[in-house]
Amino acid sequence: MEFKTLKVIFKHLFNFLVLSSISFTAVAQVVLIEGHIRAMPASVPNTAAYFVLENPTDTLQRLVAVKTSAAKDAQLHTILEENGMVKMRQVSGFDIQPKSNLTLAATGDHLMLLSLVKPLAIGDKVTLELIFDQGEPQQIELQVQGAEKAEAQELSNSHHHHH
Repeated sequence: MEFKTLKVIFKHLFNFLVLSSISFTAVAQVVLIEGHIRAMPASVPNTAAYFVLENPTDTLQRLVAVKTSAAKDAQLHTILEENGMVKMRQVSGFDIQPKSNLTLAATGDHLMLLSLVKPLAIGDKVTLELIFDQGEPQQIELQVQGAEKAEAQELSNSHHHHH
């Protein structure tokens, strides 16, 4: 079998196993499907995180904040177009509908990491604590990726993501 086919099979098997184990827990949690943090030159103090969260539960989940030791501030942002100008705005949270996904991407909703404590290098791993309006905080870990690899991953995901 081709490596890409095996990768897809293992990804779905992993997701199935994770979802199966979550369905037996009393605490409603979301599942990290994939994600990364964008690598930036060392002179740039801010970066963005992009990821996909799945809500396997029957309850609306609302992501209201993110904490990380990698930056002084982490803010939920969206991109708006007003009068032909594209603007970035901080928002109070993102809803994840039951049995649905939340996709944070460069062209829309995303997470900004502001005033990085130190420059992030490609390959570094960053822990993020997701804060929901209901339920326990949840930790995820994302790898820092260069633009080329991240764009290729996003392109690949858009072709293989069917819902």
